[in-house]
Amino acid sequence: MKKVSGLFVMLIAAVIVHSQDMAKFKLYDPNENAEEKIAQSIAQAKTEGKHVFIQVGGNWCVWCARFNDFITKDTKIDSIIKSGYVVYHMNYSKENFNAKLLAKYGYPQRFGFPVFLVLDGNGNLLHTQNSWYLEDGKKSYDHDKAVEFFTDWSPSALDPKNYKEE
Repeated sequence: MKKVSGLFVMLIAAVIVHSQDMAKFKLYDPNENAEEKIAQSIAQAKTEGKHVFIQVGGNWCVWCARFNDFITKDTKIDSIIKSGYVVYHMNYSKENFNAKLLAKYGYPQRFGFPVFLVLDGNGNLLHTQNSWYLEDGKKSYDHDKAVEFFTDWSPSALDPKNYKEE
């Protein structure tokens, strides 16, 4: 009986921790016109010489909350993102799956959530990233992997001027 009680207490604790993790997380707007917002992000990125970073997920997604928390609290990653990307959070939920846009971008939801898209300043899809590859264990993301991802897909990394042979 003690084993069953212990397992029940652990289950309840896990649910409470998960609930607390998600209590204030409202990054995604299911009512937003994602097509318009992406078009605005692309226009801004083109003007500023940046790429567009789209985080696809939902307010129900604990890993979406963890990733947003991770990248905004890490000053180095936050700086890399601000200097090279316009960020948009595209909703995926029962209220709005954004199916048309996800089809346009090659069904990235096949990787689970969050999933990341990198577009250039013309709106071309450069890369789809399965967020699992950036994780560090069961609770967070890996600093070095995230830095590498954002650096490797930055505008300067894809600038042909940086690859002139001498």
